[in-house]
Amino acid sequence: MRIALCQTNSTTDPLANLELVRDGVRAAAARGARVVLFPEAMMCRFGVSLAPVAEPLDGPWATAVRDVAVEHGVVVVAGMFTPAPDGRVTNTLLATGAEFHVGYDKIHLFDAFGFAESDTVAPGSEVVVVEVDGIGLGLATCYDVRFPELFRALADRGASAVLLGASWGAGPGKKEQWELLVRARAVDSTTWVVACGQSDPGETSGTAPTGIGFSAAATPLGAVAAQLDAEPGLLVVDVDTDAVERARATIPVLANRRL
Repeated sequence: MRIALCQTNSTTDPLANLELVRDGVRAAAARGARVVLFPEAMMCRFGVSLAPVAEPLDGPWATAVRDVAVEHGVVVVAGMFTPAPDGRVTNTLLATGAEFHVGYDKIHLFDAFGFAESDTVAPGSEVVVVEVDGIGLGLATCYDVRFPELFRALADRGASAVLLGASWGAGPGKKEQWELLVRARAVDSTTWVVACGQSDPGETSGTAPTGIGFSAAATPLGAVAAQLDAEPGLLVVDVDTDAVERARATIPVLANRRL
């Protein structure tokens, strides 16, 4: 399966960000991608009030993304925000195309490094795997990558690859942690981990996570198959699902679990 990672910087304007999605999908489809992955918070970047921009999955922003996906015959995965019942929002990873139109609500909220995502974002609780052309694709978002249990749960539910959208906060050691965690979660779950983050926006202020770039795809044995740098870019990766079966035969960590 050919998966494209569209590493970009979203703005505070959902309509402008929708144009970034359209441009990215067009470029990815031209290179033969079947799935097009965008970062977390693609609808609107962090650092502003999210409630005014949040929309349900049947709202205009998500519907427009689906229309783009259907037009190009791809599945699009992109971060957005949906209203939560308690007045907060949910940090939702939209997965949409002709086959389905669903969302994964981020389970692990980024209450770390001086930022409190839970102040404005309500946690999700459901593990989500979608199937594209017979291949299971798990969904995860940013801080989730620090929790191996989720990635093993996705593998248990049939995921051969996990699509991870991120808006990774910058700081000392954060690039190294990002690269380590993406590779580690691939090894933990013997899945591909395809991780697309926001590119580095340059100088920022405050604690809101923006991005560092370095989107990457890690194989089920933890090797980096391909990676971008800090700048906006398009990365196209051919995910070999047979490699998942080979890895699980060689290192059957899922089958060998005792806890």
